[in-house]
Amino acid sequence: MAKARQRGEADTSSRILDIAERLVQSRGFNAFSYADVAGELAVTKASLHYHYPGKAELGEALIVRYAQRFSEALKAIDEGGGDAPARLAAYAAIYGDVLRDHRMCLCGMLAADYETLPEPMQAAVIEFFDENLAWLADVIEQGVREGTLRPSRSPAETAQALLGGLEGAMLVARPYGDVKRFEAAAAGLLTGIAVVAPR
Repeated sequence: MAKARQRGEADTSSRILDIAERLVQSRGFNAFSYADVAGELAVTKASLHYHYPGKAELGEALIVRYAQRFSEALKAIDEGGGDAPARLAAYAAIYGDVLRDHRMCLCGMLAADYETLPEPMQAAVIEFFDENLAWLADVIEQGVREGTLRPSRSPAETAQALLGGLEGAMLVARPYGDVKRFEAAAAGLLTGIAVVAPR
């Protein structure tokens, strides 16, 4: 009986995160409330507070889960091998898939609300971006070594430009509801640092 109750609580907690994540990715952190989540789950707000005492705790849990899934996606790219341009294209495709689902990058949306976020959430957002920037810089360094990438700036600076460009491309493509706009922008970013003549 206790195990069944634990499974039920874990399932409810997961469903809360699923709904809250979708709301943040489509509206932003400050544009949804516990009442929105409770309404979709058909539970009381008190039930939500049982799992996540406050919106700050819920937000932090969202970032942790999102960052873990993103990290798993990067690990899958690493395990898939391939040269640096292929790995960067796979990275950009992650963003395209999110946009195709009519959502935005969770941490990109939270960055827009950054000044109003509780400090633990602010730190978690920065940690997410730092981990992505480190991964991108490593891939760009790989490309320089193998001769498939020729960035005009350092790997770290190129990683910043690439991440910022992808997040911005999502924002610009969103009002049009056109993933192809994002894909064209992403392709332009990647072509800009690739060696013109493949080896």
